[in-house]
Amino acid sequence: MSSTVLPQLNAQRAVPAAIRHELLFLNVFRLVQALVYIGLAFAPMQIGGVPLASPQFALLVTLPYLLFAIAAQALTGRSVPYAKVVVSIWLAVDIAAAVLALSAIDYARIGIAMMLAVNLSVGALILPLRLSSFFAALATLGLLGHALLATPGSGHGDRDLLESALFGLAYFAITTLCHVLGRQLRASEALAEQRSTDLANLSQVNELIIRRMKTGVLLVDDANRIHQINESAWMLLGNPSADQRDLGRLAPELSRRLYHWMTSGKLDETATQLADGVPEVVPRFSRLAPNDDSLVLIFLDDTSLVSRRAEELTLSSLGRLSASIAHEIRNPLAAIRYSAQLLAESEKMDAADQRMVEIINNHCVRLNEIIENILQLSRRERSRPETLDLGRWAQGFVDEYKLGNDLGNDTLQAVVSGTPPVALADPQQLQQVVWNLVQNALRYGRLPGEPARVMVLARSGEHGVPILEVVDRGPGIAPKVAAQIFEPFYTTHEYGTGLGLYLARQMAEANQASLEYVRVAGGGSCFRLLLTPSQMIRGSGEMASA
Repeated sequence: MSSTVLPQLNAQRAVPAAIRHELLFLNVFRLVQALVYIGLAFAPMQIGGVPLASPQFALLVTLPYLLFAIAAQALTGRSVPYAKVVVSIWLAVDIAAAVLALSAIDYARIGIAMMLAVNLSVGALILPLRLSSFFAALATLGLLGHALLATPGSGHGDRDLLESALFGLAYFAITTLCHVLGRQLRASEALAEQRSTDLANLSQVNELIIRRMKTGVLLVDDANRIHQINESAWMLLGNPSADQRDLGRLAPELSRRLYHWMTSGKLDETATQLADGVPEVVPRFSRLAPNDDSLVLIFLDDTSLVSRRAEELTLSSLGRLSASIAHEIRNPLAAIRYSAQLLAESEKMDAADQRMVEIINNHCVRLNEIIENILQLSRRERSRPETLDLGRWAQGFVDEYKLGNDLGNDTLQAVVSGTPPVALADPQQLQQVVWNLVQNALRYGRLPGEPARVMVLARSGEHGVPILEVVDRGPGIAPKVAAQIFEPFYTTHEYGTGLGLYLARQMAEANQASLEYVRVAGGGSCFRLLLTPSQMIRGSGEMASA
């Protein structure tokens, strides 16, 4: 999710909760406000001993307003989706009730006008600035109208008009200030929630990274108790149960080295095995804080991984060296083959010499195939995966193969089982892999005296995994031989190079696929390609907890 969309979603999530709180406060205050109006209207002794001019009118104003306040309070939860419309109606009623209350309870006009300011300020938190300014103007006009009508010709008229004008100015100032504060408050809430979400996501990412690290990580306190452990450390300790937290009982040698490091400061870097059947590790220790032994991080470096990395570097260097040697061999090999071809054209050669020339040519062809395979392996391009309909692709491959190769009595067909699976693979490299498998099936997958029958099968496996199989009905491969057929330069054929299946598996792995041999019941062989489902391009993954 982009950084511009996330704040908007956080703001949308935070606004309803803030509006609910503001509506609740407004309705509670209105209820108190209505009770205050009733108390002012029907107090046994009015403030200053001034009686009401019309108690019936005061009753007609305050009691309906109390009922309205109770109804608004009851409907607070349902009002959130329609907050702007509802608050506009409420403020209109509040202003009308306040103006009428001023007429009925004239001696409390300053208090009533001040309480109306609270209604307008809370409404400004929810409404747009123009609408809240409109209600401020409406309240101001109401106060000015009351001042003009209530004291016509009296000496207090100018003073009442001045008070009303000052209240109106205060209304505009308060509504503008509350609107700005409300907008900043919502922006701050959205930013705070975004930061909280970012921190939670970062914490999950860090936890996932530590959990999936190849290096084992443990957090141990000064009481030798394990607080946290990742998957690699759990495996390197022999897959202990979750309730085993005492490092001394779980891994005595590791506990001894930790104590030695904490007391002497020296690290024992010799490899050790912490449990039966697990690789050897080299432990390293680090304090979480300087000069604080309360929490210590323990890192367990798997020695087999280090050896594997060194082996990969060695194989990479050997690959480049092999490619250079193969390239240098091509020139003298071409000269040998050309000379053999010239000897074969001689009319003075007897049958024994011709046989020798034929042997030279055959071995030159074999050696040239080996050189081509080595060069192909060294300059193999990076895979460019595409979404492929395996059923359509298999049929197209079979049609293309038949056009470029004479099958004679042999048969080659494409079969799609069930719904055509969709896979993610480089079509060129997949073409080379399947072409190699089909070539081997047509060459070796036949019974004596019978034509070869080869099938390219596309189907879906468990959990929707796309599968492409090359199946023949030949004699099959012996178990001892099957265990070595993917090793480089291993071949049972006199003129085979032993690199075809090795290259096929390398190309399959470059496409995040796996190639395996499966013996067919009743005779025959099956080379199975387990490909990557196309939906994995979306990046969906599964997070397993330790």
